[in-house]
Amino acid sequence: MAEVARELCSGRGILEPLQTAHSLQGQIEELKGLLEECADLPVTLIGYSWGAWLSFILAARYPAMIKRLVMIGSGPFQEKYVPRIMQTRLSRLSEEEGRQVRSIFAILDGDGQNNDGCVKNRLFARMGELFSRTDSFDPIECKSTESDYSTMSCHADIYQSVWKEASHLRQTGELLALGEKILCPVVAMHGDWDPHPARGVCEPLQATLKRFEFKFIVLEDCGHKPWIERRAKDKFYSILKEVID
Repeated sequence: MAEVARELCSGRGILEPLQTAHSLQGQIEELKGLLEECADLPVTLIGYSWGAWLSFILAARYPAMIKRLVMIGSGPFQEKYVPRIMQTRLSRLSEEEGRQVRSIFAILDGDGQNNDGCVKNRLFARMGELFSRTDSFDPIECKSTESDYSTMSCHADIYQSVWKEASHLRQTGELLALGEKILCPVVAMHGDWDPHPARGVCEPLQATLKRFEFKFIVLEDCGHKPWIERRAKDKFYSILKEVID
């Protein structure tokens, strides 16, 4: 979210944390420690995609640290919505690209098979390249080249270990239940072209976040990453700045 951080930094203090821990708890404590060290608490916490979940969990476990939570392009909070994500993505790919995606997931999810980290990082980068196209509606600048998902920034091992834990939280219902501990207003922004079903975010959170204000905003003609979308970028930033200020 470097581009978003640059856009918001005028007149505001901005942190753009990089998560490096190999466990869910490790990433929670990593983010908590950075906020304690560098931020003027409580903060407005903005999370995108997996970061939306991570921010949600942190806000639940350490509510005194967060004065407002903004979730962008969050994954669904209930397991019943999950199959639609891959169905939508595959419908936007060619047959050959679909085969590539299935093959990559088989290798990344395989236990003890192909443990070459460099190979897995390259495959993870390729998956990011493909999904950048399926997840975008009308991107201002198409940067879906392999160099944009270089192996220097793609760590398949972190994805495997952290996502396994996070997915389990959703499957058991523990993830959504954490919402009952959140003590701040929450705003969720979601593109109508995002393969992650908006209903899988909006409906569960509306039923759970009852103690404080919750707003769900759908951005039209917008994919998973609003700040690159030609038709949604300006509205996205306008809403985001209004929420922060």
